[in-house]
Amino acid sequence: MNISIVIPAKDEQESIPELSEWISRVMQAHGFSYEVIFIDDGSTDGTWSEIQKVNAANPAFKGIKFNRNFGKSAALHTGFKLAEGEVVITMDADLQDSPDEIPELYKMIKQGGFHLVSGWKKKRHDPISKTIPSKFFNYLTRKISGIHLHDFNCGLKAYNQAVVKNISVYGEMHRYIPVIAKWAGFTKITEKVVEHRERKYGHSKFGWTRIRGLLDLLSITFIGRFAQRPMHFFGSWGIVSFLLGFGFTVKILYDKIDSVFISKIPLKRDVTDQPIFYLALVALVIGVQLFLTGFLAELLARQGISKKKYLVIDRVGVEEAESDRVKSYEAQSLK
Repeated sequence: MNISIVIPAKDEQESIPELSEWISRVMQAHGFSYEVIFIDDGSTDGTWSEIQKVNAANPAFKGIKFNRNFGKSAALHTGFKLAEGEVVITMDADLQDSPDEIPELYKMIKQGGFHLVSGWKKKRHDPISKTIPSKFFNYLTRKISGIHLHDFNCGLKAYNQAVVKNISVYGEMHRYIPVIAKWAGFTKITEKVVEHRERKYGHSKFGWTRIRGLLDLLSITFIGRFAQRPMHFFGSWGIVSFLLGFGFTVKILYDKIDSVFISKIPLKRDVTDQPIFYLALVALVIGVQLFLTGFLAELLARQGISKKKYLVIDRVGVEEAESDRVKSYEAQSLK
């Protein structure tokens, strides 16, 4: 199969028929073998019934329905597990992403050799309340991650299959998939200017809750650098703290010895009355705690990370065994 298209959808019943027809037209025009996986993320309108109708007309369109709204990351994670195409493309269901971009995105992955191609909505049709926060977080992400993309959160992206089979997306991490891919070793990342269309139906799902994405970015950065070697972080700071406390302790002992055996000038106050005593004690305790934390984290890292499963209450065009089957995918060479 050439292409798998993963489309999270929440309350997009008006868009589903038109989007499906558009995708079919593009796929047939270019002779692609394909599948489209809709993820109904707890919609409260007729989104699921529209997906069922599309599947009845064309089995290449499949669907997964969550029992409640889990979020875009959960939808993408589930779609990635099911995708069988050599190239996996994600897009939003609101018709603001154009399926006409798919052939070029596919070409950039297959012929250009990129691991990930991110869309860049250079000309946006969004309110200022959405564009300003996006610009801020994109700037911050570029600086922290070192990945020079203009639009990390663009829903239109293309992936080599090896990428989606070797990364985990959870929480609000869908905004930082390029960062996750980079830390997983997929460094051939680029962007493509894509058309951004005005919303035709419904309303934007944007909310200020995405401010939490800043914490997710810090989490990704920390995990990417230290997930496999937590002792490097905790152990290093533990040693620094311990050595600092040890230095204070040596200073205290030296002053005590000096007052008793060398200068024989009594100290003005007891050792336990001096602030340096408590600094030494706290630094030593923190140093030991950080070192032990690093040791325990190292043990946990060796046991691996269990992936969260999301409750699926209905499906169409996707056999149960297909979603539950364990597959082994080897990452392609990163030359």
